Amino acid sequence: MKKCVITVVGKDTVGIIAKVCTYLAETGINILDISQTIIDDFFNMIMIVDVDGASKEFQEYTAELEALGGEIGVSIHCQREEIFEKMHRL
Repeated sequence: MKKCVITVVGKDTVGIIAKVCTYLAETGINILDISQTIIDDFFNMIMIVDVDGASKEFQEYTAELEALGGEIGVSIHCQREEIFEKMHRL
């Protein structure tokens, strides 16, 4: 199973989770775990996703997620799990 870590951060507005989850479902990316919170009107979400069934390549869905973030006013970042783990292993 290939996993990625997706983070979403920005000013809270209606529909952030719906738009991100809709994109993931349409792309064949399965959400394995999700955590979200709002701190002082700032939306924070982290997701662990399985990308084995993705209908697009990593670079394509990563770029599309970043573009979606721009459209809805948040920052969306996607990293492969192995890179995320190595960066945070210190």
